[in-house]
Amino acid sequence: MAEAASGATERADAAALSELRAGLEAVPAGVAIWSADRALSYANQRFRRTFEFPIAAGVSFDAFVGDLVASREWLLPGAPEEWERAERADFGRDKQGDYVLADGRVMNLSQAPSEGGGMVQTLTDVTSVKRNEGALREAKEAAEATDEAKSRFLRAANHDLRQPLASLKILIYNCMREADETHRAEMLHAMSVAVLIMEDLLGALLQIGQLDAGRIQPRVTSFQLSQIFERLDIQFRHQAQEKGLRLKFVTPRGTVATDRALLERILSNFVANAIRFTEVGTVLVGCRKEGRLLRIEVVDTGRGVRDEDRERVFEEFYRAAEERRGQKSGLGLGLNIVKRLADLLELPVRLRSQVGRGSIFSVTVPLGNIWHSEGGEIEISEMVGGEFAGTPVLLVEDDDILRRSMTQLLQRWGIEVHAAADEAEALELGRSGVAISLIIADYNLKSRTGIDVVRALRQQFGVETPAMIVTADAEPRVLESIREEGLPVLIKPVSPPRLRVLMHNLLFEPGLIFGSRQ
Repeated sequence: MAEAASGATERADAAALSELRAGLEAVPAGVAIWSADRALSYANQRFRRTFEFPIAAGVSFDAFVGDLVASREWLLPGAPEEWERAERADFGRDKQGDYVLADGRVMNLSQAPSEGGGMVQTLTDVTSVKRNEGALREAKEAAEATDEAKSRFLRAANHDLRQPLASLKILIYNCMREADETHRAEMLHAMSVAVLIMEDLLGALLQIGQLDAGRIQPRVTSFQLSQIFERLDIQFRHQAQEKGLRLKFVTPRGTVATDRALLERILSNFVANAIRFTEVGTVLVGCRKEGRLLRIEVVDTGRGVRDEDRERVFEEFYRAAEERRGQKSGLGLGLNIVKRLADLLELPVRLRSQVGRGSIFSVTVPLGNIWHSEGGEIEISEMVGGEFAGTPVLLVEDDDILRRSMTQLLQRWGIEVHAAADEAEALELGRSGVAISLIIADYNLKSRTGIDVVRALRQQFGVETPAMIVTADAEPRVLESIREEGLPVLIKPVSPPRLRVLMHNLLFEPGLIFGSRQ
């Protein structure tokens, strides 16, 4: 009986041990059990397969640690010999740590004392967890860096906006009390410069905001570069002349295929930078053909860019050290806008430079199909402005100060201005019998839009009187609604040279604007 009972117990123990082993093999982690005499009693397959060297029951813990160090499979912290001594001394102590394997995996090795003086080790693959933690950490650091950059930017923007604003207030106060015409003219010029600085900053802020919000969508067409080059010439010619620089455009034949407006923004920033940082010499805009591509280059004879700044000049808010010390430095937005627009269009942007000799900024665009090119768009024209002496223009603007300012500007160009604050006044002026040659209407009027006013006036006149819309609302849906009506649009604050160019084409060369849509 006793022998039978003993046999049953042994069979039960063997069955229990078998179930225990099966259970340990099913555990989703490596498990090793070490006895009190530091020998390996058991290790499941997951534990064994983690190591390239063989692990057999009965191997001593010291030998196991020595083999691990010798295999160089794990990237050990500190000197291998010191780590080996520390591990041997820590047998049976409660501890854990993460280790990086040569193949890139990350393993968590945890050990705890067992009853009787032995030890149990568990080995868990935490690679995905660590990668997720790393990704979250990088995202957090990037967000913190962005927040810090935004904070620095806002502080800089606040400073750079307050500077011209403070100057403007003083100049206005002094100008109102200045009797000498020469001094008044000097103060008015200084006021104009202050306004231009603020306009440039606000324009850059708007572009950054649109890019951050993902509201800029490329519209790829084929067009001739001459359309952009002529407009850039008009925009920057006087600025270059004031600095005594030669601004030259070498226009290629043929067409390119990309978003015309966004390419113009890229080149405009290149030319503006070239003029800003060139004191003597030339700014040249030209092209080089590369197979089915065209590299547009803006070459200057300015101070150049140091090697350590060449990559960073395209970062948001970055300015080189000497630029930060300068009185005419910007906020470091122009080239970042260039990089982000180029990425949006999938166009490569390059910089070559030599300190003291000058720089070459370039963007490479695909060549287009001349048979698909557009003759013009409902945008600001590229042709040189004409003369408007005696031309009757109806101006509809509900802001009293802006209406007076626009009236004075147009009158200086010899224009016969008929100003109205709303649709009712505009229609009353129309009934007076004046033959209006051009309508300039604000978009956001008190009760109606500028589009509605243009429609009403054209119906009253009985002809499609040339018209344009000006607006401070740069929302894509607003601009699209204006363009769908077949009306060109200017964004406030309106640049006088751009206004003059658009008026010239509406009055004297409308085919340049509307020819492709008739």
